[in-house]
Amino acid sequence: MTAESPVRWTDPERQQLEERVAATEIAWLTLEVDVETLRVEIDNFALIHHERLGPLYARLDELEALVAEAVAARTGAAEDVRRAAEARRTVDEMPDLDALFDSVRAAEESLHETPPQAEAPRRVRPGKDAQRLYRDLARRAHPDLSTDPAEQHRRSAFIARVNEAYARGAAEELEALAEEWSTAPEAAPDVQAPDRGEWLRQRLEWLSGKIAELATEQVRLEGTAMGSLLRLSPQDPDRLLEELAEQLLARAAEQQAELARLLGT
Repeated sequence: MTAESPVRWTDPERQQLEERVAATEIAWLTLEVDVETLRVEIDNFALIHHERLGPLYARLDELEALVAEAVAARTGAAEDVRRAAEARRTVDEMPDLDALFDSVRAAEESLHETPPQAEAPRRVRPGKDAQRLYRDLARRAHPDLSTDPAEQHRRSAFIARVNEAYARGAAEELEALAEEWSTAPEAAPDVQAPDRGEWLRQRLEWLSGKIAELATEQVRLEGTAMGSLLRLSPQDPDRLLEELAEQLLARAAEQQAELARLLGT
């Protein structure tokens, strides 16, 4: 057989390839959606973590600096003075304390409020409807499902809009996008075409490479600071934020009591 001769596939062999490619394609798309969901969760978690807990961390830093300074004023010890100076350095351009208290109260209240629709997303994980719609759109409109450059471009532009809506957890927008989408004919060889078997083999190899890339990206995301924090409560990340806020508030109360004791108030 020459190098140019096509591989001859028996019907059972090609049918087996068809099934393997179909199964691998499902596995790839499922992992693609899972990784994108993880990326959205990490981005949202980082945003909400900063919005809700940032003022609490700032208040705790200020209290720790005040406590250290009160101790240093009492003892005059060189080590205590050093610690007080170090604690104060961690407080970077702190706002007015009255404004800080207002920020803390707002952060506490935001834990139990439903924000206006126009604001940044307040939940870490998109809702069930958004997840369902996103998975369906990814499986129907993913750019790599087509081998035609023009069709890939069209799909890429569409999926970019889908990703933006999914990042906001906007189920209504995803619903509208699902209605807007219409699939185009695939550029893959016809099922009965002689070169179908070789195309399937190459497709299987490509899909396996994509799965490996996604698995690597998933590991990288899970290893980030926010990814590691999310793993502490993968089923209810929003509750994790509430628990972290409660811990910070408890620590701040302890520091406040210690400061009052040192100042004799």
